[in-house]
Amino acid sequence: MRDYHVNLFYSDDDEGYIADIPDLKNCSAFGETPEEALSEVLKAKKAWLEAAEANGKPIPAPRFRPLIYQAA
Repeated sequence: MRDYHVNLFYSDDDEGYIADIPDLKNCSAFGETPEEALSEVLKAKKAWLEAAEANGKPIPAPRFRPLIYQAA
């Protein structure tokens, strides 16, 4: 089973780490460390998927792949 891609980067503006899941609109989280940001975005993913399911919204399949992994 494929899982959703997570972007993780440092934000100078926020002075911390941001993690987001491109396939899940507006699913992102903040952390003071990369580990904290990842932990928080995984909680956000769980909540996002539960809310979509509870409200009968479609759940997108994992599709996002960074350019570095896409075949030419």
